[in-house]
Amino acid sequence: MTAHPSLFDSYRLGDIELSNRIVMAPLTRNRAGAGLVPAPLAAEYYAQRASAGLIVTEATQVSDTAQGYQDTPGIFTDAQVDGWKAVTGAVHAKGGRIFVQLWHVGRVSHRSLQPGGAAPLAPSAVRANTKTFVNNGFAEVDEPRALTLEEIPGIVDDFRKAAANAIRAGFDGVEIHGANGYLIDQFLRDGANRRTDAYGGSIENRTRFLKEVLAAVTGEIGAARTGIRLSPVTPANDLSDSDPQALFAHVLDVVESFHPVYVHMIEGATGGPRDIVPDFDFEALHKRYSGTWMVNNGYDKAMAETVVASGKADLVAFGKAFISSPDAVDRLRRGAPFNELDRDTLYGGGAKGYTDYPTLESVGA
Repeated sequence: MTAHPSLFDSYRLGDIELSNRIVMAPLTRNRAGAGLVPAPLAAEYYAQRASAGLIVTEATQVSDTAQGYQDTPGIFTDAQVDGWKAVTGAVHAKGGRIFVQLWHVGRVSHRSLQPGGAAPLAPSAVRANTKTFVNNGFAEVDEPRALTLEEIPGIVDDFRKAAANAIRAGFDGVEIHGANGYLIDQFLRDGANRRTDAYGGSIENRTRFLKEVLAAVTGEIGAARTGIRLSPVTPANDLSDSDPQALFAHVLDVVESFHPVYVHMIEGATGGPRDIVPDFDFEALHKRYSGTWMVNNGYDKAMAETVVASGKADLVAFGKAFISSPDAVDRLRRGAPFNELDRDTLYGGGAKGYTDYPTLESVGA
């Protein structure tokens, strides 16, 4: 009789071995330094959490137009690459594995963050009813302008170059951020995409930008080093779609055709209710993809153990648990509670609420 897989079993992800099936989800912390270079503390922060089977870094800009929040890191300059080398080196020294999440925010931005104070870029000139973190506070996002057909290939190439930089920085791979209402998601969903050209209208057209990004990134670094994050029904950043089941069925067919090493699926509203669209069939999407299936959103130990043992997921991502508890894997294994999360230090600042959370070992538990 074959034993059911466990959350704490090792797992082969493409060409690398993960020590367990627990993933540290991408978590924006707004602590990058001048030039959007990861701060020196970032190496300590991620190394503290290297017991995760896989770390996916905070969302990281692929270009100077990709930024939507203050003090978030980039991976498009040599200085940024060098900053990330310190992070990957520290994680690998602890035996961990780490992917960087590649990000373009699209319309979820503010003119003060854009080159020359220009309007943010988006599929269509449709302003999002949402806020961003800028000038040490929250502000309404600015109205974007629609990308021209001539500009889109350059944005695609920014993802390719960022992927190449990620490998140069020592990352084990990249996760393309196609979720949470940012640029790729804006192209996908008709709540933001009002285009009438080859990138708008039909589901096939709205999926074109994602297809081109997947082709560019997998062509540059290989499918075995490329993952993708999707969030079919989250309303994050004022995004919606008239028929998400049909849209994401096609999206998964496109994804399958490039066979990235994993799909990171957010079930329900990001950081919120899992059943926001009760009749949405995530399992139907899973059946369209033959690679590693990572799930995320509101999982506790019991839920995570169940989905892994049943084969409904291969990996489970945890977010806030890894902010407050660098030893989240050990706490899950022992059934110990996580530290209380200090929400006042989530965004911006220094070591407080970043690298000073205690481990069970440090408190003698």
